[in-house]
Order: sequence, then structure tokens, then C-alpha cells
Amino acid sequence: MFLLASCGSDVRRDPGRIYMPDMAYSRAYETYSVTPEQKEELLKKGIHFSNIPVPGTMKRGALFPFDLAKDAMGDSANYVASKAVKSPLAGLDDATMVEAQRLYLVNCAICHGSKLDGNGPLYKGGDGPFPAKPATLVGDVKYEAMPEGQMYYSVTYGKNKMGSYASQLDTRQRWMVIAYIKSKQAGSKALAAAADSTGKK
Repeated sequence: MFLLASCGSDVRRDPGRIYMPDMAYSRAYETYSVTPEQKEELLKKGIHFSNIPVPGTMKRGALFPFDLAKDAMGDSANYVASKAVKSPLAGLDDATMVEAQRLYLVNCAICHGSKLDGNGPLYKGGDGPFPAKPATLVGDVKYEAMPEGQMYYSVTYGKNKMGSYASQLDTRQRWMVIAYIKSKQAGSKALAAAADSTGKK
């Protein structure tokens, strides 16, 4: 009787009772899947949902921790303090710089442009969907003088209209992108200095 019952022709769509559903179906943790309002509702139910690591900790395998937390609204103490942070990457070899360039083009060029002139596809000389011109990373004194630590803060937490890229780039990749930007800024200054010296002769 048992053998006949187990070999029925009906297709069963219901998996039946699951002993430990969290083991069978994992919860999806996506960076932008839960809004602050939804987190507040979860907190009312006693569920402490957060996508960020516990303060003072870092995920396994992460390199180069950044000890400055994101400033509270209206505060800029840590943004100012980030000026003193130096890159842990002493120097990038040619192969690493090529990868840094690729990371920049994938993540940053859509706004800041492949030439770092603030004219990426989203702005496109004012004809793109983004109305405000992104920062000109090469050719603007403000950004050429910006310390690498402050750039890292902006990439990690976002600044003004730019959002955080901490979910797209790990800590080492962020420093690599900044090293690429700084190398382009240094190259631009060298070309300008050469042009000035040529013009004076």
C-alpha cells in the first residue's frame, strides 16, 4: 500500500512542511532593498535589520579599514579629518594601474567622463539626463588639491549628489581608483608645466 501511495501520478507542487525554513530559503540581503522607513517598521517588530557591519568591525577578507564613520546630517568633522588619511597603497605597478583605470571607467566615467572632465554620458555637455555637471577631476583646482583621504571618504559614503560606492568597490579597489585619478591629475599638471616652460622660451 505504501509503495502504491508513493508512486502516484499527480505532480506535487507543495514541498510540504519545512523543518528549518531559514536553512532552505535564505533571506536576500541587497544594498538598496530596504528603505529607512522599512527598517523603522522592522525595528518596531524587534527586528534589527542593517546592511552595514557592526561599528568597529570589518568583514572577513576586507583590507585597509577606514576608521572614520560617516558624518551625521549637518556635521562635517570626519569629512575634514579624512584629509589626514593617506592611501595604504604605496604605488601601483602598470598592471594594477590598468585595472584601476578599468574600475574607474566602469564605475565613475558615466558621470565624471573617461577624460575625468566631468562630461560623462549622464551629463553629455548638458544634453544628458543629468542636469548638473559632475565634478571635473582633472583641470579643476579644487579637486586636484583634494587630499586622497577626502576622496576616499566621498567614494565610501557619498558626497552631495554622488552616492556611496562602498557596495560596488571594496576598500582596495577604492584606493586603486583614487590612485588612478591622482596619477591623471599629476600628468595634467606635468603637461601644463611643460607647456608653460615652452611658452616662456
